[in-house]
Amino acid sequence: MNFFWERFFYLITFLSQGSSFLNPRAYAILHRMHHAFSDTEKDPHSPHFVKDVWGMMIQTKNIYLNYAKYNVEPEEQFRDNYPSWPIIDKIGDSWITRIVFISFYVWFYVTFATAWWMFFLLPIHFLMGPLHGAIVNWCGHKYGYSNHDNNDHSRNSLPLDFLMLGELFQNNHHKKPNSPNFASRWFEFDPTYPIMKVLHWMRIIKIRKV
Repeated sequence: MNFFWERFFYLITFLSQGSSFLNPRAYAILHRMHHAFSDTEKDPHSPHFVKDVWGMMIQTKNIYLNYAKYNVEPEEQFRDNYPSWPIIDKIGDSWITRIVFISFYVWFYVTFATAWWMFFLLPIHFLMGPLHGAIVNWCGHKYGYSNHDNNDHSRNSLPLDFLMLGELFQNNHHKKPNSPNFASRWFEFDPTYPIMKVLHWMRIIKIRKV
């Protein structure tokens, strides 16, 4: 996408992730490492070298923070070609910003919730980014079926893949990491792919591989 749309989606990502905003540069580095070292000891978030999902989340957090705060430089193959907007990254990573978002979520529930049990959903809003990552990386590499032999433990986790907007087609994604369509077989459906095709048709993005 061009510079305008890159900044537009960068800002929208910050606003939608809110209190669980993830630095796109650090996230991109971890994602590239995950594909290069899938389910080996160098994988930043493989479920096969930790005791439980909490251990995986803590390990991922520590590696992520090292890259987000520039404490560690990634290997040459994982550098460059990712979006960066330092001022948004600084604002998004501020605890003041996170507390403002959390306060907004609480206010919204106090104002609009119609039942007491709805307040139990608040932690999901507080930690949506890490929770989403934990579900995708834990379930997507432990449960489900495989269409391809990728020399790793990646799986397609039906029916949860639809709830994760196609991201739990991990086995397909690891076979064809550059494909915008995570679905592979006739009964699989990636709900984000048609949206990407519409954005491509509108010239907002350009799909380089079909």
